Parts: sequence; structure tokens; C-alpha cells
Amino acid sequence: MRALVQRVKSGKVTVANHTVAEIAQGLVILLGIGQGDNEEKARVLAEKIATLRIFEDDEGRFNLSILDKGGAVIVVSQFTLYADTHKGRRPSFTDAAPPEVAAPLVDKFANLLRAQGLSTQTGVFGAHMLVEIENDGPVTIWLEK
Repeated sequence: MRALVQRVKSGKVTVANHTVAEIAQGLVILLGIGQGDNEEKARVLAEKIATLRIFEDDEGRFNLSILDKGGAVIVVSQFTLYADTHKGRRPSFTDAAPPEVAAPLVDKFANLLRAQGLSTQTGVFGAHMLVEIENDGPVTIWLEK
């Protein structure tokens, strides 16, 4: 399971000209599900992200988490995080989990964030999405479980 976590001033997901998710300050999480990923990996990753101290305190230090800050989260499924570009010029995605495995794990991950008290929205699994990210910092963290 791979997550590209971005601290944002705002984030928005649009599908077919309709806004499906929109937040002010918080996190946009691009989430890839790989072969062999499971609910336990989702739980560990959700807990890690919820408590990840990437927001500044009054002294400008990274001492606050999204839970401390009270921001919102958007989770966007993104199988392209599993792109293999070692051979040729066209990425291979054979390490990404198939949709029937990935979709429930993306939902589980979002629900685990909600269970920790985070206001969490999602994109639309498998849809062509326009993702707007106003990265704050910029702060972008790569996590893998």
C-alpha cells in the first residue's frame, strides 16, 4: 500500500464536471493498492497518516498532526503509484491490485480515517478525475506499508 500525502490549503476532486470532494486546509492522500495488500496494512497506514506531524505549531515546527489541526482529508485512489518503468517507455501496472481487491481497501482506508474522527471525503474509484491540489509548503510525504 502506497500513499502520497500532501498537506494542502485546499483540495478538490471533479468527475464529469461535478465536484465530488472538496476541502479547505488538510490532506490530500493519493492511495495506491498493491498486490498482497490487506486490511491490516490499511489500518497501520491510516493510523500513521492521522498522527503524522506535518503541520506547524506556533513556533513553526512540524509538531502537529491532522488530528491536532482539525483539518479534513480527501482520499483519491491512484493505481499509477504502482507504475513500473524499468523496461521500455510504457509503464507496467502489474504490481497494482485488481479493482475488485483495491476498491474495498480504498473504502476501508477512508473509513479507518473517519473512525479516528477525521472528516474524510473520497474521489470516485475507477473514474477519470480532475484533482486540484493547492500544496501547502510544499509538504509531500511518501509512505509505504
